Amino acid sequence: MKAKLIHEEGEQTYALVFDTGDEAMAGMLAFAKQHGLAASHFTGIGAFSDVTLGYFDWERKDYRRIPLREQVEVLSLIGDITLDGREPKVHAHVVVGRSDGTAYGGHLLEAHVRPTLEVVLVESPKHLRRTLDAETGLALIDLNQ
Repeated sequence: MKAKLIHEEGEQTYALVFDTGDEAMAGMLAFAKQHGLAASHFTGIGAFSDVTLGYFDWERKDYRRIPLREQVEVLSLIGDITLDGREPKVHAHVVVGRSDGTAYGGHLLEAHVRPTLEVVLVESPKHLRRTLDAETGLALIDLNQ
């Protein structure tokens, strides 16, 4: 993955370009750790050679994994980066398109890029923190912190 800071007045804006074979979520997390990100939002487009989506199963309080082991277009990638304790957490949702025009969407758990993924990421000067929610078992953004 290559990155470039393209704007830095108040908010910082980065362009991230992932290469074939890069794992998108691991790359985003590594970038967040390296740059101390704690209140970012991002969008992206590109393509994956394979992707694992997640659907939150309310009864199980866990994500049901939905693997797609085929080339797909990234029609929409959106998400945020916040702090979960002292560590950054990447939370991303994606809609991908298959070759027949059908679309699948959900929580992005894992994806391998092919040939590229272009992400624009904006970091706020303020930080957002997550707190474990007892009802869902998820770390949710806590605006009281």
